[in-house]
Amino acid sequence: MGILERIKEIEAEMARTQKNKATEHHLGGLKAKLARLRSQLLDPPKGSGGGKGDGFDVARQGDARVCMIGFPSVGKSTLLNSLTATSSQPSAMTVGASGTSAGTDSVKQLSAVGAYEFTTLCCQPSVFYVNNAKIQLLDLPGIIEGAAEGRGRGRQVIAVAHSCDLILVVLDATKDDRQQQLLVRELEAVGIRLNKRPPNISLRVKKGGGLTVNFTVPCPRLNLKTVQQILQEYKIFNADVVIREDCSADDFIDVVEGNRKYVRCIYVYNKVDMLPLDEIDKIARRPYSVVISSSALWNLEQLKERIWEELGISRVYTKKKGQFPDFEDPVVMTEQRGPCTVETAVSMIHKELLKDFKFALVWGSSAKHSPQHVGLSHRLADEDVLQIFKRI
Repeated sequence: MGILERIKEIEAEMARTQKNKATEHHLGGLKAKLARLRSQLLDPPKGSGGGKGDGFDVARQGDARVCMIGFPSVGKSTLLNSLTATSSQPSAMTVGASGTSAGTDSVKQLSAVGAYEFTTLCCQPSVFYVNNAKIQLLDLPGIIEGAAEGRGRGRQVIAVAHSCDLILVVLDATKDDRQQQLLVRELEAVGIRLNKRPPNISLRVKKGGGLTVNFTVPCPRLNLKTVQQILQEYKIFNADVVIREDCSADDFIDVVEGNRKYVRCIYVYNKVDMLPLDEIDKIARRPYSVVISSSALWNLEQLKERIWEELGISRVYTKKKGQFPDFEDPVVMTEQRGPCTVETAVSMIHKELLKDFKFALVWGSSAKHSPQHVGLSHRLADEDVLQIFKRI
């Protein structure tokens, strides 16, 4: 029996199992089996090289990476072209305010647009700017139901999504909510968790000593027997587990798997120019949602603002002793790639600088007074000014 058949069999057993106190641990074990099989399904066969495939190996560039995921013909390519303001040529150079070309770094690839499905067949990269931050935008081919099982080019598309700092789930506002539910389900099936944070659970596997499980808070959705059943499915018999918040069996499985991607997401409802105002207002009030029309260029500036907010970008201006800050070339940090601290900023300037770091002075909203004498752990805010002092 193949992996897909075993997955279908477990899903059928879960569907016919009545959920109650007596079956909680059994369902937890089934969920663990299902998670293991799905992980095996996504792992490339040995000897295959594990590549993403032609057209999907895109070098990371810019200060953050954003990808667009959606079903075919929802307007992803039109949105990419609208955001990056490209011309109708296959590739074009952007023109700055002075009228001169912005150089090869700003070359933006035009994504093909058509009134038929599967216009985009590979990953189309482009670049746009928000508040002087360079954002890489990836237009991924439309995925179909069953992409997590490898249908279409679903595996390659979702593999690229794993490398992104923010996901734009592009939806057709003229269609029902089932499209959003299907897309979220496909992403959840491959370990991408949208708008969630990692559970506050500690798991330390050891060589001996048995299994110890401690609950520091009441946890009605997860009990000791379910934890033991899940660990047994993963053949973990010696471990220390500390559960510090109320969580589910699925949350605990995510911790055991250890390969989940927790990423921010914006649900972009396109083609709202075809809807009445009351329907647009209703959609716009949904959590994590933005309504736009990429063809009519409606609300694109608000979408850029939401992208900026969700990425958690901080621009830090460096300053040399006795000189004005350099406001032209900031150090740009993103919360999705790690904490925006002095240590992160120093390592981005030069990794060798960390060895000689003595202290820093900070001006801005993160400082209690200006300037504030800080160390490497100090968290920086957007548009702070940083002056670094080295050991002599």
